[in-house]
Amino acid sequence: MSKIGFVGLGVMGAPMAGNLIAAGHELFLLTRSKVPEALVEAGGVVCASGKEVAERSQVVIMMVPDTPDVEKALFGEGGVAEGLSKGKIVVDMSSISPIATKEFAKKVNDLGADYLDAPVSGGEVGAKAASLTIMVGGPQEAFDAVKPIFEKLGKNITLVGGNGDGQTTKVANQIIVALNIEAVAEALVFASKAGADPARVRQALMGGFAASRILEVHGERMVKRTFAPGFRIELHQKDLNLALQGAKTLGVSLPNTASAQQLFSACAAHGGKAWDHSAMVRALEIMANHEIGADSA
Repeated sequence: MSKIGFVGLGVMGAPMAGNLIAAGHELFLLTRSKVPEALVEAGGVVCASGKEVAERSQVVIMMVPDTPDVEKALFGEGGVAEGLSKGKIVVDMSSISPIATKEFAKKVNDLGADYLDAPVSGGEVGAKAASLTIMVGGPQEAFDAVKPIFEKLGKNITLVGGNGDGQTTKVANQIIVALNIEAVAEALVFASKAGADPARVRQALMGGFAASRILEVHGERMVKRTFAPGFRIELHQKDLNLALQGAKTLGVSLPNTASAQQLFSACAAHGGKAWDHSAMVRALEIMANHEIGADSA
C-alpha cells in the first residue's frame, strides 16, 4: 500500500482518487471546495494544506484545471513544495503548459524530489472506469516507481520522454480530438441538412473507414442532443490555446486548430463554455441555420 496525496477532486480527480482508495492505497486529500463525502467514507484523509499532503505522502498527484492552478498548488503559501523532501515524487496529471512544466520540474528537483507530468485522455468516463490514456514525461526511475499507481487509473500508459513531453503529447491529443469533433459535426450537419437521418448516417459510417471513437461517442451526443459535460468546451479552449501559443513559439502553422478554436469561441459566446466539447456542432448549426435532426430546409 502506498501513501498517496491527491490535490484536485473535481470531475476527473474525484473518481481517480476513488479508484486508488479502492485499490487499497492510503490517500491524503485536498481540493478547493469540500472533499467529496464518499471519498472520506471510503477512508480518504482530508488535509488542511498542500504542505500537509506532501509531508504525509510518498507520491503527490495533482489534477487541477490550468497552469496557474498547478503553480499555486505547488509553490503558493502552504503549497506542496513546502512539504517535499528527498525521494518523494510529484505527479501532475493536469493538462498545462509544457514550458511551465519544465520550470516546475526543475524547482521540484532542486528540493530533492522527482517530477512527472502525466496528463490523461479519456474524460470523466475514463476516469470512472480506470481506463484513461496516460502520457508521461520524466525520468525512467520515477516512472517505474509510479507505474503501479498509474495502472489503477488507466490502460494505455506511455513514458514519452523527459519532463514536458507528456504535456506536449496531451496538446497533440487535444488537437486531434478537436479536429475530429469538427469533422464529425460538419458531416452530420451536412447530412441532416440534405434530408438524411443523422442517426442512420452515423450508424452507416461506423462500419467504414470514417469510423472513429469521436464518431461513436460524440456523434451520438450530437444526434441525441446530450451536451452535459464530460469535458467542457472552456477546458478544450484552454488546451488549444496551449497548442496555438506553442505553435507561435515554434514557428509552426496550425490553421485547422485555429478554426476549431474559433468554433469553440462561438459556442462560448452563445453561453456554452460549460457545454461538452461535442457541442462544437452548435456553432456549425448556427451558421447553417439548421439543427441536426430537424426537418431539412
